[in-house]
Amino acid sequence: MGEVLDMAAIRRWCRGAAEALGSTRTEIDALNVFPVPDGDTGTNLHLTVLAAADALDELPDGAGDPDTWRELARGALLGARGNSGVILSQVFRGLADVLGPLDAPPGAAEFAAALEHASGLARGAVEHPVEGTILSVLDAASSACTSATGTSATGLAEATQAAAAGARRALHLTTGQLDVLARSGVVDAGAAGLCIVLDALVAEITEEYPEHYEVPARTSGTPASAQGRPKPRNGPGYEVMYLLYAQDDAVHTLREKLDRLGDSLVVVGGGGLWNVHVHVDDAGAAIEAGLAAGRPHRIRVTYLHAGTREPHAPHTGRAVIAVTAADGLAALFEECGARVVRRDPGSAPPLAVLTEAILAAGDEVTVLPNEPEVLSLAEAAAERAREAGASIAVVPAKASVQGMAALAVHDPLRRFAEDVIEMTRAAGATRFGHLEVAGQEAVTSVGLCQPGDVLGLIEGDVVTIGAGVAEVARHVLDRMLSGGGELATLIIGLYAPPGLAAALEGHLRDTHPDVEVGVYDGGQERYPLLMGIE
Repeated sequence: MGEVLDMAAIRRWCRGAAEALGSTRTEIDALNVFPVPDGDTGTNLHLTVLAAADALDELPDGAGDPDTWRELARGALLGARGNSGVILSQVFRGLADVLGPLDAPPGAAEFAAALEHASGLARGAVEHPVEGTILSVLDAASSACTSATGTSATGLAEATQAAAAGARRALHLTTGQLDVLARSGVVDAGAAGLCIVLDALVAEITEEYPEHYEVPARTSGTPASAQGRPKPRNGPGYEVMYLLYAQDDAVHTLREKLDRLGDSLVVVGGGGLWNVHVHVDDAGAAIEAGLAAGRPHRIRVTYLHAGTREPHAPHTGRAVIAVTAADGLAALFEECGARVVRRDPGSAPPLAVLTEAILAAGDEVTVLPNEPEVLSLAEAAAERAREAGASIAVVPAKASVQGMAALAVHDPLRRFAEDVIEMTRAAGATRFGHLEVAGQEAVTSVGLCQPGDVLGLIEGDVVTIGAGVAEVARHVLDRMLSGGGELATLIIGLYAPPGLAAALEGHLRDTHPDVEVGVYDGGQERYPLLMGIE
């Protein structure tokens, strides 16, 4: 046994937990009846841990354990989705508070203390804690871990195993603690996700990886099939989430305002950055409360009851759905025959909205996510739509240029499976890059960047830093074309400097005369330029 929770192990644990939640996501979604039966808890937890894992991957190789714990907590905070995701981000923060400052990797006693602190933080973040939820199971995991560390002979493996076992025991008790769980014969979905995260930690510490992670389908209560789908609560209609830059005293006032507006209030964070989650009837008032407290961004509003209806029989026909945030890109996709689902910049569309769009499109539907953060959500929406009898395929397009390449070869007269193969092949054959402007000082794979620097990225990795958009764009294009290419696609952003397209077309004519160039107005706000090479 390695029994070491150092920087490398933390990364492996987080990535392993993300993969485990990805493989069990639909099973956990099926358990989701509390606080509202919107069936997305597994997906939210998966996206939350995936965001944390991606943040850890961005750390330089020389980062120490304190930096790793800090980035784990920050990545989860920034990427937290849903009620349970926000609470889980607080668990990571609690672990980071205690384990980050240590001079050496933690032992059993240190881990038990960290889990106890995390349990307290998570419970304190919820305005009105309810038993039979992730909070109860977290408390049980902490107590079991503390009890197991009563002797000096206890190692980290035994401590984590005790925590995971305690969580599993408490998970099965949740059915009897909440009436809504008992009526449906299920355990709490958020608590089930926490058990997966702890099981993944045990697997990393002991180096004994299970073939699959267990999610209880139902308990001894009345089967969900006998009760029918859970009825929507007579409660708030919207879930509102946003990140908030605000001082601590302003957040105290914000909590009071939001508590009067709705329920399921969870506010986590610190040091000026917070993640706010609440269920309300007046979404505008919840956002205005955030504006009064500080500077909210990444605002997401989801209609809670959209996913509680029975899946309806899909319409017949072939369709392609493309997800995008920009007006110009939306118009491009629609011109090519796709149906567009809009999302807010920097976020994925609500799961229920994407599912409904797929079901309304036809019985053979291809989905183009066009962003890494949308890919997992698209797969979850596709899985839901398949339950209604539709044939759904998700082309793993991680950029808009890949989605456009896939759509260019779409042929509705081909057999569906063959069409999906060709679209997937076209997307995979398209290298993608983009430019963005640094908002703060940061360490990248090619050095330190300052606010205002232009970053050139190829498939998510920073490859160059410069002062001018055109200069960096030329460098990125030359690098992308060094491996060959026949078609260069340039999608100009809303805030790109005037004349950028003409300058790049001229550069490509001079340096790569055999390459065909396509220029489009994308209207995207965040990226001055998107690039694709086919």
